[in-house]
Amino acid sequence: MSPDSPLGRSAWALLHEALAVYRDSRPATDQLQRSLQRWEEPLRMAVAGPWQSGKSTLVNALVGEQVAPIEAVDGEQVFTWYQDGAEPYAVAYPAEEELPVSRSGSGMYVDTGRWRPAPVNDVVVTWPSRTLRHATLVDTPAVPAGGGEDGPTTADRILREADAVLCLTRDGRGSDLRFLERARQGMVARAAPINLLRVLSRADELGGGRVDALLAARQLARREQRDPQVAPLCIGVVAVSGLVGLAGRVLSEPEFASLASLATVPRAELDRHLLSTDRFAAREFPAPVDPRARRALLDRLGIFGIRLALTLIRTGSDSRGKLASELVRRAGLAELREAIARCFVDRQEVLKARSSLAALESVLRTEPRPGVERLFAGLEQALATAHDVRELRLLASLRGSQPAFDGELAMAARRLIGGDGTGVAARLGTDHPAGAAELWRLSTEALAQWQDRAEDPLLRLDQRRAARVVVRSCEAIVSRLEAG
Repeated sequence: MSPDSPLGRSAWALLHEALAVYRDSRPATDQLQRSLQRWEEPLRMAVAGPWQSGKSTLVNALVGEQVAPIEAVDGEQVFTWYQDGAEPYAVAYPAEEELPVSRSGSGMYVDTGRWRPAPVNDVVVTWPSRTLRHATLVDTPAVPAGGGEDGPTTADRILREADAVLCLTRDGRGSDLRFLERARQGMVARAAPINLLRVLSRADELGGGRVDALLAARQLARREQRDPQVAPLCIGVVAVSGLVGLAGRVLSEPEFASLASLATVPRAELDRHLLSTDRFAAREFPAPVDPRARRALLDRLGIFGIRLALTLIRTGSDSRGKLASELVRRAGLAELREAIARCFVDRQEVLKARSSLAALESVLRTEPRPGVERLFAGLEQALATAHDVRELRLLASLRGSQPAFDGELAMAARRLIGGDGTGVAARLGTDHPAGAAELWRLSTEALAQWQDRAEDPLLRLDQRRAARVVVRSCEAIVSRLEAG
């Protein structure tokens, strides 16, 4: 499948030109061929982060079922690839050995007893899921926050094999920025830092366990997005409680019934039992919910999630469906899914092109030879003229420390460059089915307005440059409408 976007076509052509240059090098041609084959595959999105950053929990929350983690018998972590398919199926590599898979009410179980003595580096799991139709999720081994002996190897493989990465951190500390900084190595990485989304993944812990902890975490995410150390390294920052979000997606009627029963107890009697997990699971308890059911609630929601769920039930979320929806929203999972859709899924061809160019750069630097100067020049030109990359970088800057525009102007720019969707109607902001005449009027008006801003001498240089990016997006919309 040949790509449609200008950046994709450039990457495609450069890969084929490189195959001719390196036709006598098996390692180089293998790497280039793998890059070409990846165009036929779904987007690869890795979930990466340090130990206990909530990687597997977030994978489960995104899939909507408990499918992760999968570990070796000795507890060793492996790369686990989750892809969509009609039936549950798992294969361990490099031995290509099928692993028994069973499905139950609590999720998926993979029998890993057959792994030994053969070594296992990867497990590919096929699982029926709407989420996995759009992207292959990769649950990765932990990357040490402060470096570590295995950190570089794991990090390098993640950055090499994933088209997009959710970079998890527990608390937003500077030590967790090392992965993002490592991702800036190389010409392609510096020119197009569009494949990384930073996730404050245990947001409920950032506010000291208070009911408003998720709000505090979202405020921290906004501050990080404006941080000049963070903003140039990633496309955005989102705060999420993976555990609460997963609970919202898999909450059962018996679990809701237990929570509803707890919510009927006067707060003065119940609150002291919500101070710790030991108190909540104790035998003496002021509600007719047995210890086993309470321990199940702790596993599902954690003590913070239970406090939040009880508050939501008391304030109107009086059914399982209402509570589940509100938990997903409060957890930040809906915001994360929206960011993934807009920055990654809608732009997957651009991200695949970026991966191809990064692979090409690696080959050129590893095996320099006559002819690579022309390929380097083509690579630089592709990056310099890639409008899709400029759009994504402007999207990030509009949420950064010094956005080019404020208020409604920033919202209009964001919409026109694809921040609310890459289709023509979404870019033009039509919330109803619009005819060709209306779309043409909206697009030409937007083009004229932003052309004026791009030439306005009263605006700062960075504002005029940003306006020129919006102008190019408007021109592309007009061209698409002209083409019918």
